[in-house]
Amino acid sequence: MSKWRVQLAILGLIGCVAAGLLVTGGTGLAAQTSAVAETLPAALTDQEFWRLTEELSEPNGYFNSDNLLSNETTFQYVIPELKKTIKPGGVYMGVGPEQNFPYIIALEPKIAFITDIRRGNLHEHLMYKALLEMAPDRADFLSLLFSRKRPAGLTADTKVGALLAAYASVDSSTELFKKNLDAVKQWLTVHHTFKLRDDDFPGVEYVYSNFNAAGPSLSYRSANGGGRTRYPTYAELQDETDGAGEARGYLASEANFRTLKRYEEHNLIVPLVGDFAGPKALRAVGQYVKDHGGTVTTFYTSNVENYLFQNRVWEAFAGNVATLPLDGTSAFIRSCFDSCPAPPGSRVRMFVDPIQALLKDVAAGRIRTYYDVLGHGR
Repeated sequence: MSKWRVQLAILGLIGCVAAGLLVTGGTGLAAQTSAVAETLPAALTDQEFWRLTEELSEPNGYFNSDNLLSNETTFQYVIPELKKTIKPGGVYMGVGPEQNFPYIIALEPKIAFITDIRRGNLHEHLMYKALLEMAPDRADFLSLLFSRKRPAGLTADTKVGALLAAYASVDSSTELFKKNLDAVKQWLTVHHTFKLRDDDFPGVEYVYSNFNAAGPSLSYRSANGGGRTRYPTYAELQDETDGAGEARGYLASEANFRTLKRYEEHNLIVPLVGDFAGPKALRAVGQYVKDHGGTVTTFYTSNVENYLFQNRVWEAFAGNVATLPLDGTSAFIRSCFDSCPAPPGSRVRMFVDPIQALLKDVAAGRIRTYYDVLGHGR
């Protein structure tokens, strides 16, 4: 998409916001969407969930990393700031695997859409979905996730660090893995009746086998073998806090675990395949949200925008974002690796950036590089 087309699209959005202000005296786009009754679902049927996954997705794409696990050690740091402005009941959008879960728990959206260019990310979310629904508590979830017998003495009050340390001392079991893998398949295809594609369950098995093999020491992996040799492990990431001492991970407490479990049981975390700069996925999510009178309140992009600039398609992404139903509080969550001042001991800093303010600066020609984007969120 050419730059002038993006600017026209964004200017059109801004014009609609201004018109809403003039006609209704409201606060922009939020005033517009209020004309449509908010009908975001409290739960999706299995058929609705799978239809959204299939119909809103784009073809499988390529990225040079398995990306089985986040490598953003400070991803919780922005949660206190977000909770001050993001109201519960909106729509969460994100990318990647498990780092989305603490954001969803803390921000309480009505529904979440996780869009990633790799269908492998959808496979991982299907694995998580099955295991989270099958497990009655955190300790049993980890037993399922790593295919290791549950150690004695774990209770609802056991700290997450102690949970992971306990499982690190237990050997993985091939027999248990095969049993659990079959249970996952039955859960997805019989309990939920999802019409998986031919390559979907082999994809789920591939992801699951990595968790079985590495256990709590699993870390971000690069498919081509390059990049940094030391990444945070699953155990280390689960033991992180929000920088102010509060642990907000999905395994930090039984309450957090149960909250995430409810989202999965109600089919409200919908994984999609899509390119952020592609022609369909993001716009299709936006149309669904508009049709239900909702607002996208949070969009976690990680550092995907860096790759969009490298591929010269970030402007198409900005054009896609401009079609989403937003309000003045809608915010990006993004990460900056190495080139931004980070907390001690980390190589990554997280930022919150108001989406509508960024779109206005794009339309005004003030966003030209990835560094402009990073500077906008500081």
